[in-house]
Amino acid sequence: MSVAGQQARKVDDASVGARYDVDVLVIGGGPAGTWAAIGAAARGARVVLADKGYCGTSGATAPAGTALWYVAPDGEARSRAKASRFAMGGALAEHAWMDRVLEQTWVNVQQLAEWGYPFPVDQDGEQRRTSLQGPDYMRLMRKRVKEAGAKILDHSPALELLVDASGAVAGAAGVNRQTSERWIARARAVVIATGGCAFQSRALGCNVLTGDGQLMAAEVGAELSGMEFSNAYGLGPAFSSVTKSLFYNWATFYDADGVKIEGAGSSHGRGIIARELQTRPVFGCIDKADAQIRAWMRTAQPNFFVPFDRLGIDPFTQHFPVTLRLEGTVRGTGGLHLLDEQCATSVEGLYAAGDAATRELICGGFTGGGSHNAAWAMSSGLWAGAGAAGHARQVTGAARARSLRHAGGVGLHDGGGSSSYDSQSVVQAVQAEVFPYERNWTRSADLLDDSLQRLDELWLKLRASAPARDVQEAVRAREAAAMVATSRWMYRSALQRTETRGMHRRQEYQALDDGQHHRLLSGGLDEVWVRKTPVAASPAVAMGAAA
Repeated sequence: MSVAGQQARKVDDASVGARYDVDVLVIGGGPAGTWAAIGAAARGARVVLADKGYCGTSGATAPAGTALWYVAPDGEARSRAKASRFAMGGALAEHAWMDRVLEQTWVNVQQLAEWGYPFPVDQDGEQRRTSLQGPDYMRLMRKRVKEAGAKILDHSPALELLVDASGAVAGAAGVNRQTSERWIARARAVVIATGGCAFQSRALGCNVLTGDGQLMAAEVGAELSGMEFSNAYGLGPAFSSVTKSLFYNWATFYDADGVKIEGAGSSHGRGIIARELQTRPVFGCIDKADAQIRAWMRTAQPNFFVPFDRLGIDPFTQHFPVTLRLEGTVRGTGGLHLLDEQCATSVEGLYAAGDAATRELICGGFTGGGSHNAAWAMSSGLWAGAGAAGHARQVTGAARARSLRHAGGVGLHDGGGSSSYDSQSVVQAVQAEVFPYERNWTRSADLLDDSLQRLDELWLKLRASAPARDVQEAVRAREAAAMVATSRWMYRSALQRTETRGMHRRQEYQALDDGQHHRLLSGGLDEVWVRKTPVAASPAVAMGAAA
């Protein structure tokens, strides 16, 4: 429920150990969050960035390499870049937003080069700027955030937003996981850059991505969009968290007897593998790569090979078991609905960027690898930071003295029960509904209804439970609650889209329906709602990049 519907508690600054009064609070320290902090600071804002982990090493980007949607400002090249996934995404992307992201990404990558990012150089002496190595990238971004004058709170997850009497977002409260100290940041604007939700599936870098920001935003009434496009699964070895799947273009897939599984290596192979995994193990072997390609692979994604090397497996000659790990909205496109070019949400003072925001605007209903995701993170991050800084300038000086209230509910202030809930059992209950391929890879009304019955009951149970006993359990309780909320938004949206479009696949409706060329907004907590909204018609012209 939103703050208006609950007895929100008044903020008592004296009850916390650390207090901050800033213009912009950025929640999340991945690419989107760091670009947001830099963008806000560049416009004169006083900025605090709070990260659940250590800014620069936590999240999906930091431990891996990522491709980048980096296209020269050539009309024909950019038209091809936009068209490459437009139909695959169900024609839900918007040309103006794609143009804008392509231009901003071009500008930001030039900035990275000027800052000293070590782009590789080709044989002609030209830098290759179409990919980024996560460790180098995020190390540089942390450095630039600090040089911009922003304060970083490491290991300090936000647990809830703060609102003023009008319902405008005015900061957040959280804890330091290492000291158990509580903190409060009063802010004139907040940027949610907490990433998506991968349901603790053990995909590389994703276990900290549990939908926390979306839960906090929904508690103050924010809307989400595209949550039906949330069933992205990453292909990887069964014994590894690495789900980087580019190299499987050179793979063949087999059953336990070494018999090739026909079609598993095709463009539709992921679906065949999902079907096979429901009844038997599947094995892969990257046996179509020649010596030159193998050498390139070792250089391009060295961490891909670490688990193989530790186990003494040669992935080019030996068969190894594979699995599909749910990556949810991290590689899906659903997230917080954006109202304008500054990445404002439907709640005053609240902005969103990166995987926490909907990526339908540039991807429609399908994404996957990192290229579009990485471009969206750096572009939307910069815009959200700038937008938040602009909003902060408009908030009057009296804002410093305004009375604020805590907006958080489940796990923090809700419930009249005598005991708090077991977070791990809640997580496992959610995973039982969203991991199975027969429930989530391809959806059907009967199984969606079946899962929602249990998920709705689980949510009400959490709402009736007592608050967490201590700050460490509060972090886990909020993560579990966010996963329950995310699963309900995505399955209720999936029920409403009675067609197959993008990554959303319905068993009963296997074709795209031209009559459903719309977006689905969703929200609510105790009562989840879904409604249709048109896809904005926009000309295929650039909207410009931030300075």
